[in-house]
Amino acid sequence: MANTLKIPNDMLPEDGRFGCGPSKIRSEQVATLNAGTTTLLGTSHRQRPVRDLVGSIREGLAEFFHLPDDYEIALGNGGASCFWEIACASLITRQAAFGSYGSFSAKFAKSAAIAPFLEDPVVYEVEPGSYCLPERTEYVDAYCWAHNETSTGVAAPVRRVEGSMEQGALTLIDGTSAAGSLPVDISQTDAYYFSPQKAFGSDGGMWWAILSPAAIERAARLEANVNLPETNRWVPPFLSLSSALDNSRKNQTLNTPAIATLIMMDDQVRWLNDNGGMDWATARCAKSASMLYSWAERSDYAEPFVTDPDARSNAVVTINLDESIPAYQVVSALRDNGIMDTGGYRKLGRNQLRIGVFPSIEPADVLALTGCIDYVVERL
Repeated sequence: MANTLKIPNDMLPEDGRFGCGPSKIRSEQVATLNAGTTTLLGTSHRQRPVRDLVGSIREGLAEFFHLPDDYEIALGNGGASCFWEIACASLITRQAAFGSYGSFSAKFAKSAAIAPFLEDPVVYEVEPGSYCLPERTEYVDAYCWAHNETSTGVAAPVRRVEGSMEQGALTLIDGTSAAGSLPVDISQTDAYYFSPQKAFGSDGGMWWAILSPAAIERAARLEANVNLPETNRWVPPFLSLSSALDNSRKNQTLNTPAIATLIMMDDQVRWLNDNGGMDWATARCAKSASMLYSWAERSDYAEPFVTDPDARSNAVVTINLDESIPAYQVVSALRDNGIMDTGGYRKLGRNQLRIGVFPSIEPADVLALTGCIDYVVERL
């Protein structure tokens, strides 16, 4: 039945894209690509037009995140997963401590575990659906966790571990599905890094990082000593944070970026700032998320997966369905009606929906989605 069920047109959202990454790209962003076909697309990323574009994004991000005066913004190719390897090569001196509470927060810890020049990481772990932050740990020089666990819809606080600055440890935060959707005090971090395919409504394949002076100094020191026998450290050019920062200061990347991604991201950053910046974006996401959580709590067949309201994400919302209602059938019926990417994270293996509520997604469409889910479930 799910394959043929038709939802009335007047119930459908205007835009049915609710993916958690890649996420919805606004039509206005796509339109900017046409404007850039003769001046940007197909031209050198080291020439002024593209460098001005990169500079515009860096300035816009500095405004959006209320950047402290001595912090800098760097960028490179490879996505946030590449930045895990960059951090292992250029930011972790000897040993790191990790908060692990889902697939993505665990992956950074695994990268550190297999780096031959680092000691085994200290991992503070909890089952999916909650979070745990690393605690002060002797000899650790970096504390790492995810602001938002994309796989589970858990949001974690961003604050320095007590005493971490006194021990000279850095705070490295994965902001991939949080940046642009959740509030953050950048001064509580040394590297806040993310990809643009979530709240910044662009394509993947790039990483952006906001770096403190301590992080910049750490990278320079580690990479300067890379050839000393006692370090046993390998920092290939592609994973050199210092090299990425040197290029970023020139508004370029080490190797060729996707210009279309930059064009769309620049438009999105301008749109966010023009509407009110971080305060506006985070309030909009909170409104959309609240609609979903409230709907699930009222429902007799659904409930929020994250039981602690303080740990619930306003960027990625996960909803458990009663076992009598197969989530895959609901997801399939929604997709047949143009409502896409509502399935749960595959590796989590839960009977649930996972819904992105990034700034580009209209709250009215989120409300319409809840009605469509009810309509489908009633007829399964």
